[in-house]
Amino acid sequence: MTIRVMHVGLGPIGIGVLKQVVERPGFEVAAAVDIDPEIVGRDVGEILGFDDKVGIEVQRELEGALADHEADVVALCTGSTLPSIHSQLESIFRAGLPIVSTTEELSFPHFSNEALAGEIDKLARNAGVAVVGTGVNPGFAMDTLPIVLSAACERVDSVTVDRIQDASVRRIPFQKKIGAGLDPEDFRQKADRLEIRHVGLTESVAMIAAAFGWKLDRITDVIEPKIAEEPVASSYLSVEPGQVAGLIQDGVGYRDGEPVIRLHMEAYLGAPQTYDAVSIEGSPSMYTKVEAGIPGDIATAAVAVNTLPRALAAPPGLHTMRDLPIPSWWSGA
Repeated sequence: MTIRVMHVGLGPIGIGVLKQVVERPGFEVAAAVDIDPEIVGRDVGEILGFDDKVGIEVQRELEGALADHEADVVALCTGSTLPSIHSQLESIFRAGLPIVSTTEELSFPHFSNEALAGEIDKLARNAGVAVVGTGVNPGFAMDTLPIVLSAACERVDSVTVDRIQDASVRRIPFQKKIGAGLDPEDFRQKADRLEIRHVGLTESVAMIAAAFGWKLDRITDVIEPKIAEEPVASSYLSVEPGQVAGLIQDGVGYRDGEPVIRLHMEAYLGAPQTYDAVSIEGSPSMYTKVEAGIPGDIATAAVAVNTLPRALAAPPGLHTMRDLPIPSWWSGA
């Protein structure tokens, strides 16, 4: 089986998904769409830096691509929030195509966007297709992974997930999203306007709670700047002492007044170590740590690509990673 993928959104993550689809068995590019005038009209192979052309040129108009090309599924990599992708979802549903999206708020929208989640679910069901939001975080490292690990427990009292990253190796949009290079006051103002944050901690907390059958009182999402104590730099920018090197963010879910789900994320330039760790208190209590961490950019694209065949096989409606079969690498066979 060859899965024909339409790519909508060719930023760094969209490019990562596109590259894997081109190079991995079992997939082929059906079409590519982006609004960037620098890449519209160019061949996909050229954009990826290949010597040979793929034979697919980037189009600007989504509606035209949906009308002109036969695809099995859409990889949607355009925005982080549900309102920013709503019209795109509607267009794709009208074309009758299932969707795998890296939109963070789509990963588990039932807690923060219940009404919109219900509308999206209804649209997908009416179209007869599935839609799922996923990636490495949210979608895997801080929600699906602890959910799967909990299967070995007879009782869970609390869960703590730590994701610590040296952001100097991440893409420039990510470094800007965590506020690297800003003055502390600028950081706080942008954080208050939700311009700086990791989108998805609330969704991950809610997904874990739903998997456990826990009803939460509330979820908090607190963001603080990580101030550089010495000069640090990436390939894209430099940070002086006193400036912001990145962020520290905590999403906490409370049940009966007690914090039972803690998601702690540190992403800043110059972090001395990178790792992902899950700690489950219960019976049995468990602790697991991924040394060197789960690479954010490659893994986000990989989780999305590996979810494409699952979205094709899923019944119509809005799904999350806890609804679908256990995620895994797919060989293309």
